[in-house]
Amino acid sequence: MSLFSKLFGGKGTPEVEPELYKGFRIYPAPQQADGGYLLGARIEKDLDGDTKVHHLIRADRFQSADEVAPYAILKAKQVIDEQGDRLFG
Repeated sequence: MSLFSKLFGGKGTPEVEPELYKGFRIYPAPQQADGGYLLGARIEKDLDGDTKVHHLIRADRFQSADEVAPYAILKAKQVIDEQGDRLFG
């Protein structure tokens, strides 16, 4: 089963375990675009009793959704390191 199938199986919700990093949950979320996939990730964190969500989309293109996941996680970690909780506004 491809990573894309795992991420966007039957109901469109991720079936894979998130990557945990500094209290954040990172879900790779490739975005289909002309000629491939854009780098995307969903970053979540529980703050003050609410689940905060940030959708990360980058212009980086990949040939397949399976290629995106490792780069999406690396980019999400970089954004978390730079912005921390400010990521959620």
